[in-house]
Amino acid sequence: MKRRSFLSVLGSAPLGASLGGAGLLGTLSLPGSAAAADYRALVVVFLAGGNDGHNTLVPTDGAYLDYQRARPDLALAKASLVDLPGSSAGHSFGLHASLAPLSGLYQQQRLAFMANVGPLVVPATAQQVKDHAVELPPFLMSHSDQQQYTQGWMGDTDASGWAGRGLETLPASLKNALAAVTFDTNRTLVLGQNSRVAFLTPDGGRYWGNADLAHPEGFWSQSLNRMAQWQFSNEYEAEYARTFGGSITESTLFTQAFLKATPPQATFEDNELGRRLRTLATVLPVLKNSGYKRQVFFVNWGSFDTHVNQRGSGESTQDTQLMQLAKALTAFDTANQAAGLNRDVTTLVMSEFGRTLRPASGGGSDHAWGNHWMAMGGAVSGGQVLGQFPSLVLGGVDDSDPNRGGRFVPTTSADQVGASVMQWLGLPSASVPDVFPNLKNFSQKSLALLSA
Repeated sequence: MKRRSFLSVLGSAPLGASLGGAGLLGTLSLPGSAAAADYRALVVVFLAGGNDGHNTLVPTDGAYLDYQRARPDLALAKASLVDLPGSSAGHSFGLHASLAPLSGLYQQQRLAFMANVGPLVVPATAQQVKDHAVELPPFLMSHSDQQQYTQGWMGDTDASGWAGRGLETLPASLKNALAAVTFDTNRTLVLGQNSRVAFLTPDGGRYWGNADLAHPEGFWSQSLNRMAQWQFSNEYEAEYARTFGGSITESTLFTQAFLKATPPQATFEDNELGRRLRTLATVLPVLKNSGYKRQVFFVNWGSFDTHVNQRGSGESTQDTQLMQLAKALTAFDTANQAAGLNRDVTTLVMSEFGRTLRPASGGGSDHAWGNHWMAMGGAVSGGQVLGQFPSLVLGGVDDSDPNRGGRFVPTTSADQVGASVMQWLGLPSASVPDVFPNLKNFSQKSLALLSA
């Protein structure tokens, strides 16, 4: 359809042409609240670019000397670290000073770390990798490929992610609209094989040009309504209309939720991550009370590809970004607890890969493999570091780099972490191999990360 004809139809069709009265927008409403108690949401914060886990979680026992020796220009001063209580994974640990707000959550057992996580096809040792004796994930250390692969990408024939597939495999009693949600065009994690991904903005997508979805009776809202109901014989045009109509439906449902929402009881900083988590903290209580069951929200954020100038106060340094992360996560957890979502929301913080233990020229670090992830929330078995922490020795037993760069082979698969959080959402054990095909190669399918 030519633009002139398109505008002519939009402007001349009578209001309510397709459905009568208020039309599609007027008939939409949030689900009932009969089962509001049975709600769980997974929020995934993806640190884009490859966060340096070595300067996130640091051993404070004898292994600190290995760490300091391996990266003299990047190592955090031991006195600057925020000590975590107790010991686990064979070590005592400290956090980067920028992550100090998270230490309280760790002490309250609301925060856990997972050591040396990364994508794996089969369990592997560094020696097996150097000997080319095991199958490896494709395109290791490529940002775009590893971002997709870590999120469950199955190759060109199946672009879906593990959360999207998992949501589709949930029992019917746990399914609902607005199940898979992203904040931008990054959506691999929540992309299913046969379902939609909803897009969330700070106002819920209320305004579409002159149309205000809070007022479905308005002229411009009804114009959108007519466009969503157009019929086409051409399959490409028909699919466009279906997609367009679905987007309007999702934006309308989010708009309704925001109209019912109250401000979260926490202080969020005015930066990208703060605004996005504040948006979630605002709308999640309404979604729970409206009868939604299971949801996954994907938040892609950051610029952690710190080849140079990793330390310092600059906007793109790891030091600055970790401070923003810690403040946003702490505010999000505070808001969730205040809203009665204590055990209903779990936040998983992940990244596509870690960084080399050996520094790069220019005060940074290069692409590597295994990394340290974290999980936060009332259902998390916190106050511990799960998994096997690597030996921080260049060329040591866990270093797969023939040039002794400190690229550690993961000892926990990204799929094992994914299976853990999806089973918490309600994924049946029998469906795990369908959602995470590589786990057929692992005797242990999940971690003791979450309690029911």
